[in-house]
Amino acid sequence: MSRIQDPIVRVENLTAGYGETLIIDNISFEVDRGEVFVILGGSGSGKSTILKQMIGLYRPMSGKILINGQDIVSAEGKERLQILSEIGVMYQRGALFGSMTLLENARLPLEEFTDLPPSAMDLIAMMKLELVGLHGFEDQMPSQLSGGMQKRAAIARAMALDPQILFLDEPSSGLDPITSAEVDQLVLNAAHNLGITFVIVSHDLASTYTIADRVVILDTTTKGIAATGRPNELRDQSDNPWVRQFLNRKVASDMFE
Repeated sequence: MSRIQDPIVRVENLTAGYGETLIIDNISFEVDRGEVFVILGGSGSGKSTILKQMIGLYRPMSGKILINGQDIVSAEGKERLQILSEIGVMYQRGALFGSMTLLENARLPLEEFTDLPPSAMDLIAMMKLELVGLHGFEDQMPSQLSGGMQKRAAIARAMALDPQILFLDEPSSGLDPITSAEVDQLVLNAAHNLGITFVIVSHDLASTYTIADRVVILDTTTKGIAATGRPNELRDQSDNPWVRQFLNRKVASDMFE
């Protein structure tokens, strides 16, 4: 089946780094509405840097990041808050607040962006926790949960505002294969059943082949993009030998952060 092109995210001529250190140089790509888009690359290639630019944590040196046609780089005030309310973020280690229950963690975005009564916030937060398989754990503290459950709770929090786009940073990092597969299935269910667009930074090739509609592969040497496309097609048909080798590696950990 051919891919329906309907970009919800456009990265245009993005250049970014820290201080005087250039990490990514003049890259452009699009993420289509409803797809699972995975950012791959070797250590130091700029995977996490791009994600931080896309969610507005840092401003790039130059370029645009358009989310539903609005540039998060230049947006200020109410316009910026509107863009942020349309996205959800799961950070690499979950970033749950250890002094709060899962319910309290999951309702934080609702407290930040809505004027709903507390009872409504609780109901929505409980629904999101149930959606990720954590019904009955609302009163648990993050320290009482396994790593996989913490990741799922972080995804529930990211989904609190019914975002159009979810940004996930290394969702399978630190998880055993079975738990990683459960997170993969959660992503697929949310994409297929809820129509959520996913932008995922990953080091896990097995997970990438399972969930990704398309990938972008960053090149550490050029600080640009080595390839963009469907992972299976790039692995088998890319004109770039490095890309084929990268995607054919059975032991990916040596090449990733």
